[in-house]
Amino acid sequence: MDRRRGPGRRRGEVRRAAEEGEITGELLDFIMAIDEYKRVNDRPFPSWSEVFEIVHYLGYRKVAPIAQHINTASDAEALESHAGAGEAERSLV
Repeated sequence: MDRRRGPGRRRGEVRRAAEEGEITGELLDFIMAIDEYKRVNDRPFPSWSEVFEIVHYLGYRKVAPIAQHINTASDAEALESHAGAGEAERSLV
C-alpha cells in the first residue's frame, strides 16, 4: 500500500481513524454526511436542527420508544443508590 500523499498533505483525523478501524459503518456515514453538509453550506458548526435534518437525510426515523440513556445507572444500581440515600436521610432525622 502506498501511503505517500505528497508534500504537505496529511490524512484528516476521520480518515486516519477509519483506515485504522476505529470508525466503521454507520458512524462513518454520519461523519461523512456532516462533513459534506459543512463544506457545501459553508457552515463550520451546524446547529442541532441542521444535524437533525442530516440524520433524517441519512434515513433514520424513530421506530421504537426511547431507551435508557447509556450513561445512567442500571435499574439495580439505581435502586441500591436510592435505598442508600433514603437510609442516610432517615439517620439524619
